[in-house]
Amino acid sequence: AAAASAQSAAASSGLSYNNVSVSYSQYSATGFSGHANNWSLTANALIGSSNVILTASTEIGGDLGNGGDSVAIGYVFKNLALGADAVVRVGSNETYGLTIRKDLGNNLEASLGYARGYGESIYGVSVGYTVTKAVTLSLGYERSSGLDVSDYFAGATNVKVSAWTAAVRYNF
Repeated sequence: AAAASAQSAAASSGLSYNNVSVSYSQYSATGFSGHANNWSLTANALIGSSNVILTASTEIGGDLGNGGDSVAIGYVFKNLALGADAVVRVGSNETYGLTIRKDLGNNLEASLGYARGYGESIYGVSVGYTVTKAVTLSLGYERSSGLDVSDYFAGATNVKVSAWTAAVRYNF
């Protein structure tokens, strides 16, 4: 039992919560051809040695334009179950979410997420590869339904929207 507990603790130790990332997302909506793209910048940092995390993000270009700023505060529950961490957040624009992250070993990590914002639910999954201690590359997929995205796709109300996102993360 002690060995299993030690392995569980070691599995989670590779996850960094202090980072800055640049990401590119490509969005598509069911029933509409084409896509919208977006570049964004996100920063995460734990407050001191606590498990309280602050997150800030902004859109920095693409079809969705600049701006779209958001901030959130959360708490990291380390080694919550099976060596995985859980992060709960509440943020601006009445958003909240839960992310489960796990260090898979061999410089790989995976995450599952749920977020609620703008009255809609968003589900996601991502995988990351840590190239060096400071740099992680990731690829993610998100899906939501019932969104009004008519600002980006003419007539697109109550549609399913999906996004593929590639990111480069600097861990500090």
